[in-house]
Amino acid sequence: MSTWFAKRNMNVQDQETKPEWIEYLRSVDSPTLSNAIELLKIRPRREGFTPVEIRCLFPELGRMCGYAVTAQVETVNETAPFELERFIELYRAVEASPKPAVVALQELGGHHNYAAHAGEVMSTIFTRLGEVGLVSDCCVRDLPEVRNLGFHYFARGSVVSHASFRIVRIAVPIQIHGLPVLPGDLLHGDANGLLSLPAGHEKELAAAVDQVRSREKRLMDWARSDQFSLDGFHKFVVE
Repeated sequence: MSTWFAKRNMNVQDQETKPEWIEYLRSVDSPTLSNAIELLKIRPRREGFTPVEIRCLFPELGRMCGYAVTAQVETVNETAPFELERFIELYRAVEASPKPAVVALQELGGHHNYAAHAGEVMSTIFTRLGEVGLVSDCCVRDLPEVRNLGFHYFARGSVVSHASFRIVRIAVPIQIHGLPVLPGDLLHGDANGLLSLPAGHEKELAAAVDQVRSREKRLMDWARSDQFSLDGFHKFVVE
């Protein structure tokens, strides 16, 4: 494991890795968290989430929340030989990561629609090491088996072949279809999509979630009531 990853890993643990914080985040849907982050004004509204190409393949599993273990991979292209040790290095990074962990894989080749980044075997090993899900900017496979594991998949979709899949780099900054992900970043996803949660704002984020929920409840109660009229809508404008 690189010293950079070890330092980042330690910083994450110093911030907020309490199980109750993860359980709290799993009680909040991803759009509400996104709205809460907007209220804090700590990043542009156009940043921090993946586009429609990254799909939640098992929405019935509920919300996923975990700390990112990152890697860059190559599938269809064969610019270097397969190295088993690189897979073991990735597994060791998952083992050393704060829990729960989420593996995030970025494809370096140009054939994102052709190859699977994970299947039943890798997902089973990841599960045993404390990982709850996988994020890929390509595809995955073995959907029924992995669903039965209770393991989350966020990817473009599924294909039958892993092609010439190999691990290139581990514990490096990556991008998942435009979403920057650093090792240790907290990722949250549900049926709506995937976003990253900014570190160091736990108390403010929880308060902002309460504010979002309260405001939306007030608006929805009014919209469903006999007092509803467009003339009164200006009282409920959402930022």
